[in-house]
Formats: sequence, structure tokens, C-alpha cells
Amino acid sequence: MTDSTEHQIDVAHALRNTFAMVLAGGRGTRLKQLTERHAKPGIPFAGKYRIIDFALSNCINSGIRRVSVITQYKAHSLLIHLQRGWGFLRAELGEFVEVWPAQQRRADESWYRGTADAVSQNLDIILPHAPEYVLVLAGDHVYKMDYGIMLAQHIQAGADVTVGCVEVPRKEATAFGVVGVDEHDNIISFLEKPADPPGIPDKPDMAFASMGIYVFSADFLFKELVRDAELEGSSHDFGTDLLPSLVDRCKMVAHRFPSSCIPNPEVPGHYWRDVGTVDAYYEATIDLTHVTPTLNLYDPDWPIWTYQEQLPPAKFVFNDEDRRGYAVDSLVSGGCIVSGSRVFRSFLFSNVRVNSYCTIEDSIFLPHVDVGRDSRLKKVLVDQNVRLPQGLVVGEDPDWDAKRFFRTAKGVCLITQEMIDALDG
Repeated sequence: MTDSTEHQIDVAHALRNTFAMVLAGGRGTRLKQLTERHAKPGIPFAGKYRIIDFALSNCINSGIRRVSVITQYKAHSLLIHLQRGWGFLRAELGEFVEVWPAQQRRADESWYRGTADAVSQNLDIILPHAPEYVLVLAGDHVYKMDYGIMLAQHIQAGADVTVGCVEVPRKEATAFGVVGVDEHDNIISFLEKPADPPGIPDKPDMAFASMGIYVFSADFLFKELVRDAELEGSSHDFGTDLLPSLVDRCKMVAHRFPSSCIPNPEVPGHYWRDVGTVDAYYEATIDLTHVTPTLNLYDPDWPIWTYQEQLPPAKFVFNDEDRRGYAVDSLVSGGCIVSGSRVFRSFLFSNVRVNSYCTIEDSIFLPHVDVGRDSRLKKVLVDQNVRLPQGLVVGEDPDWDAKRFFRTAKGVCLITQEMIDALDG
């Protein structure tokens, strides 16, 4: 590759010969009751989307059109979403988003034992596609990224594996898989939640956390998956076993996320969120109510694709002095009705109804929530399909809230229908 034109042609060819695998089978237990019935990648996010839509949209926008989604736990609502929203590609052109549920494909009839095993069990489906490169993605993170830039680095470096990395302060890196690198970003260690994370050579106070995004040269990956599958004592996971075992055995490089992030030009920083806890999910959602959030959902050049349910516009009614329907510093999705209530710094997902004389602050309502009259709600996260009773007050008495609902360390109250039903018991 000697000039920019030739470089672009090579990357375009590589993207056409890349197979993406989105791992969407995790339990997501840290989201508590939100994942009792739904896989984490299928949880609604940002009003009209699902978490998995971000990884899939990155693939489509990057030019990768052969994508599989590997599912396992509580995948029903996720499967419906993928069928409805991601069937627009043309199979006759070799484009697709396919769902690959766990099928117990091994002789021991085991479910997926780890992320590497999830890919390994589907090798017989992947091989006929004859990819040159395989892109492995986590389906439960929120970010915007051009995978073509990461793939170009992989090719230019002559790498066997390239690992997407985000910078985090060293003192916070103990919660991540951490990649140690030399001065050329060659990976020299891969540590899972280390007590003393290695710093980045040019930023010693920062560490590289693995994003769960990997580019593999396909033949190399297939060989290593076969080797790992036969290893006794392996948990057959990319971050825990396979990648650490490759250190010093192959060319493995780190990819710096800022170089491929699709940023909001009006806000400094590079947006990547693991929304795997109630507090993290709440904070990422409420951040979207800010005047200029870091995650730009209004960028026509890098749209987030999803299933577009046909809904009427949001509606705000009544304009009496004590019964005025309005929302300020908030996002209100299609199908919502705010009837004579005040909504501040909140996010209403699809088909939410807020009945009269309510005050809503710093709160999130997932789809199909009905808020009873005279309610005062602050810093709540209400699950899907919940009917809140008239006169409910949450966010004023922490001890009383904790007895009735799940209250996080940061004071967010998660409310489900089961919790509401228990109030009447």
C-alpha cells in the first residue's frame, strides 16, 4: 500500500471479506431485574433502540455486510427485534444479519461455555463463507466506531490479532481486562482484572482496557479455536484464556479507540459505555438529556439503525395553571402522552403515559409504562410494561424507597411490576 487511493481500495476489499460475529449470549445479571426476561443486548436504550443496535449499525456503516449474532440466554425478545429490524440486507448479494442461537453442536451437547467456545461451536457455519478476517464484537456496549480503520491497522501491522482498547485511569482499570503494550503498541501482556494494571508507555497514568472488540486473521483464529477447544482446564473465553495464551506466540497489536471513534465534534472525548449495571445504564441514558450529550444520535452520516415501530407523535395536553403538560431537558419518544404533568431531565421511551398532576424528575421510563395521577417521582428507572399507582412517591425518602424497590448505591430506584404488585400485598 503506497498511496491513499490504493490503501482505500485494499480496505474496501478487506471489509467485503470480513465476517463479523456479535456475541449476544451473556446473562447480564448486574442489570438486576431488567434482565430477568431479556438478554442484555436486547434491553431498550435511548428511547427507540436496543443495545445491540449500536454494534450492528457500526458494522453496516463501516461496510461489513456479513454478520452473525450469537445468542443463548433469554433471547426471545432479542430474536424478535432482530427479525423485524435487521432483515433489510440482500441475501442474493451476500449480505445478511443472521441469528445463530445455541444449538449444543458438540458431542457432549454443551451450551456455549465461553465467548471463544461460542465462535468455535459455529466453525462449520463460518468456514463456507471463506472470510479473510473475522471481527468479534460484544453485543452489549454502546459506542460508534468505524471498524474499517481498525481493520486497516491490522493489515498494515501484519497482525494475527488486533484488540480494540480504550484508555482508562490505572486505578479504575482493575475492573477490566487490561492490555499491556510496548512503545509500538505491540501487546506484551493480557491480564484479567489485575491488581496493578500496566500503564501505557506514553501515558503512564492510564491503562488500556480491552473493549471486547477483536480482529483476527481468519485462518489463524480457526487454528487457535481448535487448539483451545481441546485444552483441559480452559474456560474457552477470549479474554480469560485464548488471548492471554497468544502473548509472545503471534503478532498481537492494540488498536487505540480514539483513532476509529465516531465522535460528537461539539463535545471532547470518545464515547464508549459498558451499560452493564443499573447505575451505568441510568447515567448513560440521562446523559442523553443534556443539551449536547457526548453520544450524538442526530448524526446523519453515522445513523443508528433499528426496528422502526409505527407510532403516533408524542402528545402534551392541558394548559391550566395547576395542570399543564410539558417536558423540559427531556427526550420523549413516539406514542407518549404527557397529560397535565411536568417532566424534567427525563427520558420517556415509546408508549409511556404520564397522567395528570405528576412531577417527574431525573427519571427513565422504559416502553409501555403508565404513571398514575398525583405521582412524584425522582431518579427512578421503571421497567417495561409497569403500571404505577396513583399518588406514588419515590425519591424523597431513601430508606422507605429501599424497602419497596431496588435502590442502587447511587440512589437510583429500579421499579418493576412485581415490586408494584407487592405494595398491595
